[in-house]
Amino acid sequence: MIAPNLPYHPSPRRPEISLPPGACDAHCHVFGPAARFPFAPERTYTPIDAPKETLFALHRHLGIDRAVLVQASCHGTDNSAMLDMIAASDGACRGVAMVRADVTDAELRALHEGGVRGVRFNFVTHLGKDADFGGIRGIVEKIAPLGWHAVVHFDADRLPVLAPFLKELPLPMVIDHMGRVDASKGVGQPAFGMLLDLMEDDRFWVKVCGPERISRAGPPFHDAVPFARLLVDRFTDRVLWGTDWPHPNIKVHMPDDGALVDLLAHVAPDPARLRTLLVDNPTRLYWPETVRSAAPAGALAEKV
Repeated sequence: MIAPNLPYHPSPRRPEISLPPGACDAHCHVFGPAARFPFAPERTYTPIDAPKETLFALHRHLGIDRAVLVQASCHGTDNSAMLDMIAASDGACRGVAMVRADVTDAELRALHEGGVRGVRFNFVTHLGKDADFGGIRGIVEKIAPLGWHAVVHFDADRLPVLAPFLKELPLPMVIDHMGRVDASKGVGQPAFGMLLDLMEDDRFWVKVCGPERISRAGPPFHDAVPFARLLVDRFTDRVLWGTDWPHPNIKVHMPDDGALVDLLAHVAPDPARLRTLLVDNPTRLYWPETVRSAAPAGALAEKV
């Protein structure tokens, strides 16, 4: 059965905190519109249309200048909607694709030219069949020459099996949503300890986003803050943040994206660390060609 999704927040508040110039939403999605970019027949959920125009407007409202679009399973390996938004962003967007195990070098080069800089692999029960280890190894071998990285999305209980495998892969890896740990179990829980162990390897990065996914207390998701704060403090140069808009598969508490931005005041209260999280780190990973430039990143605005 294909599950429907809740609509995203209709009127997120304007954040109380100001984000630094060049701030990046390093985890967000664009869905459809389905009439132009159909959803994959094999999907396990049907999202609400979340087109690029709405996401551009949200980022302007929040004070965000750049974005990394992450391909989600509802579009499968058809990355067209993501590539369309990247093309409309005047260089302010990059992408993380999903690809087939038999993807060709020519297809990967086309994705690279379109602004893609990584591939995502899913190990989350509600999203269907896990990515195949053999297929992942083959894809990694193909993307390594492009300088790409892998984004890994998993349920925390998969870590005992996944961690040894991930350590074998010879490229940078970004872990989604703080490893989807259960915030009610505290930072001393074994799953979070395994995540911290992975992060001791400097090939690993982690996204301190998705507080609504790990929280058990509900809005304003403050029970997720200790996890994000610890990761930012301990691994300052390998953390990323994103909204996760339009929040697919949220069942109860659809977050206000302005409130999610304001959580950053607790996650990274030091201005230098906030800039590293929102500007410097995503620049190094997704816009490395600009690292030597002193010019600020271009504002996120759709071409007209």
